[in-house]
Amino acid sequence: MKTEIKSLFLLFVLIAALGSMLAGRVTAQTFTTLYSFTPLAPNGTNGDGAYPQGMVLSGNTLYGMVSHGGSSGNGTLFALKTDGTGFTNLHNFTSDGGNPGGVVISGNTLYGTTSDTVFKINTNGMGFSTLRGGLYPLGAVIISASTLYGTTALGGSSGDGSVFALNTDSTAFWTLYSFTGGSDGDTPLAQLVISVTTSTLYGTTIEAFTGGSGTVFAINTNGMGFRTLHSFNSSSDGNGGFVGLILSGNTLYGVSEGGGSSGNGTVFALNTDGTGFTNLHNFTATSGPSGTNSDGANPPGLIVSGNTLYGTAANGGSAGHGTIFAINTDSTGFRTLYSFSATTQTYGINTDGTNPAGGVVLSGNALYGTATYGGSSGNGTVFSLSFRPQLTIIPSGENVILTWPTNSAGFDYTGYTLQSTTNLVSPVWTTNSPAPVVVNGQNTVTNPISGTQQFYRLSQ
Repeated sequence: MKTEIKSLFLLFVLIAALGSMLAGRVTAQTFTTLYSFTPLAPNGTNGDGAYPQGMVLSGNTLYGMVSHGGSSGNGTLFALKTDGTGFTNLHNFTSDGGNPGGVVISGNTLYGTTSDTVFKINTNGMGFSTLRGGLYPLGAVIISASTLYGTTALGGSSGDGSVFALNTDSTAFWTLYSFTGGSDGDTPLAQLVISVTTSTLYGTTIEAFTGGSGTVFAINTNGMGFRTLHSFNSSSDGNGGFVGLILSGNTLYGVSEGGGSSGNGTVFALNTDGTGFTNLHNFTATSGPSGTNSDGANPPGLIVSGNTLYGTAANGGSAGHGTIFAINTDSTGFRTLYSFSATTQTYGINTDGTNPAGGVVLSGNALYGTATYGGSSGNGTVFSLSFRPQLTIIPSGENVILTWPTNSAGFDYTGYTLQSTTNLVSPVWTTNSPAPVVVNGQNTVTNPISGTQQFYRLSQ
């Protein structure tokens, strides 16, 4: 009898150990190509566009712009559900604009820029109208109340670019500041960020003085109080300008696409009063003909969630085609979350895309972004990278211990429930009892090993 009980016990320990082994093989993150843009005809046209440039998120719908393709070859504005369904070409750019930049959303209206216009369009694709032409606004606008704020790469009183404001109904336009090309910088290309509480706009330029490396600046929304917060020197701290800043509390975070210790860009932080500039990360040197490294190079975007920054790098990584990364706001814990794969030599085709553009957007436990090239036709992709908690099963005497993290890579796993079933053919999943307790940052449940097989999952 004791031998039979011992054998039965060992059998279920073996089942628990097998479960632990299988759980250990399952990655906590899942990369999904949500959409691949289609091939271009010889005249540069197609039905959906090519070379996506970034997106915004509203509910479960992503909105983005592509710089080429469409019915006239001048790019499109598209919508796509976060599950990869429902791709819709909302607008084909023709004589109403070319080389579209980016969009922002307010209610049911999208506001965006092309190489020389600011426009608006309903989220259903109706009601396109040009709000202002002749601006050369390469960065996306931002919206506060009924006012759009943006920058022009050229123009202004000195021809070095400007900061402008524009009513959403196009009834009023005014130049808040004209760059001089001196210590204030020139050629602002990136999207602004606003502090509503202080009525302050923050932005970057790509140049300052002759051959300078750009600046971070601030200006009040009424056009008063312009100040240069930081001047880049390239070699040690990076350079300014192609990518917009993000604001969290009294701290600005940003990326430089070049400069830094290896010339491959940086992640930086700066207080809103101009003090405390910190290089959070220097992207490392690349090697070989493909330009590979471990962390990426030339980051085009950044977002913040809690104490974690998420971004993309346009190049570098294991195949030289870019990465998705995370880093803590205190500069610790840099990790490469994903490296985009190699492509075929002839057509630049792969499954996931190459050279991510415009950073990422965050919803729940998933990041969404665009890759400029690659995919099934080499014309770019829309992707997601989701982070589900990993369940680990460990035998311990007559019990089995099940654990999963409370958070990972900055994602909060509150709301996940441990469930079990005895049959995977026609499963009936029930909530496990007892409830988990937190031990060393892990949700932990201890269950006795019984005489019935058990299968476990985490459900949300």
